[in-house]
Amino acid sequence: MHLTLEGIGKKVGSQTWLHDMSLQPCSGAVTVLLGATQAGKTSLMRIMAGLDMPSHGEVLVNGQSVVGVPVRKRNVAMVYQQFINYPSFKVRDNIASPLKLSGEKNIEQRVNALAEKLHIEMFLDRYPAELSGGQQQRVALARALAKGAPLMLLDEPLVNLDYKLREELRDELSALFAEGQSTVIYATTEPGEALLLGGFTAVLDEGELLQYGPTAEVFHKPKSLRVARAFSDPPMNLLPAVRAATGVQLLGGALLALALPATSSHKFTVGLRAPALRVQPQEGDVALPGKVELAEISGSDTFVHVATLVGEVVAQLTGVHYFELGAQVTLYLSAAQVYIFDEQGMLLLAPLRGAGH
Repeated sequence: MHLTLEGIGKKVGSQTWLHDMSLQPCSGAVTVLLGATQAGKTSLMRIMAGLDMPSHGEVLVNGQSVVGVPVRKRNVAMVYQQFINYPSFKVRDNIASPLKLSGEKNIEQRVNALAEKLHIEMFLDRYPAELSGGQQQRVALARALAKGAPLMLLDEPLVNLDYKLREELRDELSALFAEGQSTVIYATTEPGEALLLGGFTAVLDEGELLQYGPTAEVFHKPKSLRVARAFSDPPMNLLPAVRAATGVQLLGGALLALALPATSSHKFTVGLRAPALRVQPQEGDVALPGKVELAEISGSDTFVHVATLVGEVVAQLTGVHYFELGAQVTLYLSAAQVYIFDEQGMLLLAPLRGAGH
């Protein structure tokens, strides 16, 4: 299936929910819609599914317009944040329902395989009301995967699951998507989830499509500050700077020696991802002295918030580290690991792949 959106826009009253955008999700790969709440992800998915009409523009399937074709006449599977199951069916029958409609012969084998992959094989003979919310969501996922629809839309399907299960299911879903031939659209607010799923990513913000491309490329070369903010967790450190003879100078005085491309800008924003900051210096590093405002341990990383002359920055340090609040600390960075944005917020310079995070 080849899905193409051409000049899609959506207005509700005087409000613009989706600004004109064109998008061609890659068939057979996952396309992630990444953006904060109310970025326009669900509105766009509902138009893809046929649940809503665009105010203008075309939705093409294999080159044919399907605008106005009701969802019941489209072969689409959709999973929402809020799980939807048949309450009078046992889990086994919920998962089997699309297989029975399609005339699948090995129904029991397929149901058991999906249930095992989604860790719900022990619940097959229970009713949905006997399951937790997370378990019910996994049933809804299994049923959508069983349908094998050429277009599969998943609207933050893991948001109601606990952290550990979410991590496991991301890996399982990636494998399941790779096995199938469906065009998969997956909406999330989490940059980390987009990176784990790979494929392609469309970054949305306030109803605008900011950038679309291979996920790793969008992450490593965000075309604007808006994309960088949306595709960083923790948020990218953004530091004001001005032009210097040999690069840019942070407002606190530190010089970053860089070969800037031609630009009329004299003021810049330096972007630095949290893992690129260190507490141990390396040759050629720039020092950022400051005071610890907060230190928090999350999993195997420590996040340190430090007040410096150029503003507060967050460092993501591998391992468990202890810092006293108010203690003096010096963070170190390499000029090779920074992003440079011009006065209009557009990307001028990005780190070479392999030079940092």
